[in-house]
Amino acid sequence: MTTDTQRIDDLMKGAVDLHVHAGPSLHPRKLDHIAALREADAQGMRAILLKDHYYPTMPIATLINENLGFKAQAIGSIVLNNPLGGLNPSAVDYALKQGAKVVWMATAHAKNHMDHEAEKPGFRFPQNSKKTVAPIPLTLTDDAGIVRDEVKHILDLIAEADAVVSGGHHHARELFPFYEEAKARGVKRLFLNHPTYVNDCSFQDITSLVGMGVKMEHSACMFVESTFKMFDAEHLKSVIDAAGVDNSFFGTDLGQMNNPSPAEGMRMMIQMLIDLGYSDEDIRKMTTTIAVDLAGLDA
Repeated sequence: MTTDTQRIDDLMKGAVDLHVHAGPSLHPRKLDHIAALREADAQGMRAILLKDHYYPTMPIATLINENLGFKAQAIGSIVLNNPLGGLNPSAVDYALKQGAKVVWMATAHAKNHMDHEAEKPGFRFPQNSKKTVAPIPLTLTDDAGIVRDEVKHILDLIAEADAVVSGGHHHARELFPFYEEAKARGVKRLFLNHPTYVNDCSFQDITSLVGMGVKMEHSACMFVESTFKMFDAEHLKSVIDAAGVDNSFFGTDLGQMNNPSPAEGMRMMIQMLIDLGYSDEDIRKMTTTIAVDLAGLDA
């Protein structure tokens, strides 16, 4: 395999990564938020989203954007795990009014995620560096499969702010009623991360969710050489085919120790897409255009 350095350099210009895990964090991190922006800026990237599983990042994003002079933009977000009260409308309300653009439903504290950790030996997910209180498992739906009232309230807030929502690490069976409810309540910016990882979506599920208006974000760390690599090029081609290039995009999901940095991971992902024969136009859609449109970044 040859490295298409100049072609990758060109495709990195303006690229957007909506899935960066920098520090400080209870999960060991390779670099902090400022270093992640500095690296993205050096590559000519347009923006990266700062994501932490346990605290909202929009104050950090604001401080970076207003004080450090990078051309690359930091995007703030919130993840609804236990430290923020779980599926908590108040936390979402305050986050959106302070500039958060993306809201994730529960990730590490979704019941589905916790079941994976308990039942699937070798399930790959970072572990906290310090012991914390036992998390309360969270679900989007009740025992009858009906979306919970607090989730409906959260979706109303997201719709009002025209923000972006992801179903987090909940199971496919919860995601279908969740995204149906989101659409019914006027949420227009819908996506799902790594659908064939903890969410257990089939290729047909991906196609069906795309039919509902959900974009698919795939984690570069699960395809390129990293401690989280679990899928091969054939799987990559299959998940893109299931959604179509116009509904598929890549975040790196990187920032962990012993892994490529986020910008390095995006370069590796672009090389993998080149090797699969995708055109520059299609690669730019999957690394730039779709994320720009989804996050509503200024033209």
